[in-house]
Amino acid sequence: MKDEIREFSDLKERLLILEELGKTASEQDFQEVEKRINEKELEVFLSGEHDRKGAILSIYAGAGGRDAQDWVTLLLRMYERYCQKKGFKTKILHQSFGEGGGPEGRIGTKSVTLEIKGPFAFGFLKGENGVHRLVRISPFSPQKLRHTSFARVEVIPKISEKDLREVKIDPKDLKIETFRASGPGGQYVNKRESAVRIRHLPTGIIVTCQSERLQGQNRKKAMDILKTKILQIKKEEKEREVEKIKGEKVSADWGNQIRNYVFHPYQLVKDLRTGVETTEVEDVLDGDLDQFIEAEIRNNK
Repeated sequence: MKDEIREFSDLKERLLILEELGKTASEQDFQEVEKRINEKELEVFLSGEHDRKGAILSIYAGAGGRDAQDWVTLLLRMYERYCQKKGFKTKILHQSFGEGGGPEGRIGTKSVTLEIKGPFAFGFLKGENGVHRLVRISPFSPQKLRHTSFARVEVIPKISEKDLREVKIDPKDLKIETFRASGPGGQYVNKRESAVRIRHLPTGIIVTCQSERLQGQNRKKAMDILKTKILQIKKEEKEREVEKIKGEKVSADWGNQIRNYVFHPYQLVKDLRTGVETTEVEDVLDGDLDQFIEAEIRNNK
């Protein structure tokens, strides 16, 4: 609350200064204040139960083979850059690497889970739930053929410790495995089995964490994510209400995408829900997602 009050006080002070400067103020000064006002206005739209919280963002490779795995890696970079611009802190909890042997030794990603800390992180990112479609000349194709690949993004809120303590899980319902964490291509293999994979048998939910050095810490983080997913399901009475938080779980293939990223035969990123589009594909993959995220937030109100 103190941070919010301070932000509004600073904004008010900036407006008073601009009023005093009048025509002598630079266009950049007005643009910076306008941008901050728009950001605060968006936060008014984010009034959901979990909107102010941090987020856990996961990306899974869908149809498309090695290209889809490479697409997951590109999306991971895109969201990391977006979070950096928003001032959010990120940490990779788990990354399952795919096949290598691509151009410049590129190694794809089968799945990755990213922890995001910052005010309204979930509120801003929850609309990214869904399938993301990429069309490009495949860097893995010797014939330079055009390929279409898919990846599914899932965003859930980071629940408080107090709420997580309310979730009781029978140990008999869990299958817990440990393994050695490693980097791409089996690099940087830890000598100790510090990574943890937990499967919740009744729901089939699988959570993995390998970001911490100690097995106990990875186990706690994995359990927290598992409890978060179970808590969401328990709190919602209907599947339609579950989809408002977690997003409908759909297959990552044709017909289910929320956004298209086209590199060839033309360059265009288009959101199929809001109709927002841009030809600045490289900027989008560099984290410039504000126009898409803001449109989706306003579209849902």
